[in-house]
Amino acid sequence: MFRLTGRVPRAVRAGRPVRAAAVALALVCAYGAGVVTGAEPGTSAGTGGQSTLDEASRRIADESAIPVGRTDLQRAAVEGMLRRLGDPWARYYTATEYDDTRGRLSGRYSGVGLWLGGDGSAADPVKVASVQPGSAAERAGVQAGDVITGIAGRPVAGWDPSRVAAALRGRPGTAVLLRVRRGLAEREFRLVRTAVRSGDVTVERTGPGIQVIRISAFTRGVGRQVRTAVERWRAQGGGGLILDLRGNPGGLLEEAVQTASALLPGGVVVIYERRGRPPRPWPVTAPGDGRTPLVVLVDAGTASAAEVVAGSLRDRDRAVIVGSRTYGKGSVQEPVRLRDGSVIELTVGRYRTPGGRDLDGVGIDPDVVVSADRPPAEAMRRAAGVLRGLVAAAPTKGLDDGPRMKD
Repeated sequence: MFRLTGRVPRAVRAGRPVRAAAVALALVCAYGAGVVTGAEPGTSAGTGGQSTLDEASRRIADESAIPVGRTDLQRAAVEGMLRRLGDPWARYYTATEYDDTRGRLSGRYSGVGLWLGGDGSAADPVKVASVQPGSAAERAGVQAGDVITGIAGRPVAGWDPSRVAAALRGRPGTAVLLRVRRGLAEREFRLVRTAVRSGDVTVERTGPGIQVIRISAFTRGVGRQVRTAVERWRAQGGGGLILDLRGNPGGLLEEAVQTASALLPGGVVVIYERRGRPPRPWPVTAPGDGRTPLVVLVDAGTASAAEVVAGSLRDRDRAVIVGSRTYGKGSVQEPVRLRDGSVIELTVGRYRTPGGRDLDGVGIDPDVVVSADRPPAEAMRRAAGVLRGLVAAAPTKGLDDGPRMKD
């Protein structure tokens, strides 16, 4: 099982807007079966089971005038080793943090309905990457791009997304205070945690003969839900589809492949490359709808697994891409579980679109550009206009006659 995840939004850079990548808790690679088990850090044969790292952490904890726990020192040591790699996506999770992440990707967890981004540094503080529809956060008015400054009255400066996410988790029915910065203003929300289940796909009509499928993240079951929505729309003789991937930070690669498969008649969805191994093409899981006129909405928050979907549909000439340039994360991470249940996550490979394009650091430029400075409704309006043109140009005309695009 592969997970593609980016943790953004990243700060504005080189004139590009805030980018909510792959996943705050979001696409990342390989969970469940096949997880590699590593040796427990801090052990060394030939030294009586004690390494320099063990000795240093013991002496610091016992003798420093500044109180510090062994657990905190161990985490700092592991994170220091990961920083030495120069891998921007490498992460360390405690067992609890990792379980939270798996729960979020499974589509079943108790929380407030936020995907997070940023790395917790002063230059890239933790932000809201996207808000799950119908969640406590959405009802309260939390918005994508909000910078998280405090939880339960505690400042979170320097916290990484996994630590912020763990603080937001809790028993259903309990409340948590969330403080954010939006522009120059500070806002505080009282959010009541709820059990959240598979709410990452929403379907709605947005005009005659137009259906919008919105995917906020690629969690477990998303591919199946998208295929069901597409098949129902075709059975109803619907006109065209808008696939809205704005603010989608990624998720499970398998779910992204299944989602693209629901909209492709066959062929390759993505090519996965891992060091020392030949490239592995991931084909369509089952033939899907290759004919219904299709527009894909993207923005700077469209990342990782979401870019797999957008890139595959574009390379196969299956869809018109509308919006602003996507985030540009083409790497794949895999978790390695340690003996104490904690996990280190390392970049183990990268993916390419069916046409062989590497999107890492580049992203996808849309066919129809809508400035990131424009309101979200403007991009949807442009997408609907493009889709009406595709429907009109399809072999069978008329919004209600089930027009089809040429394969």
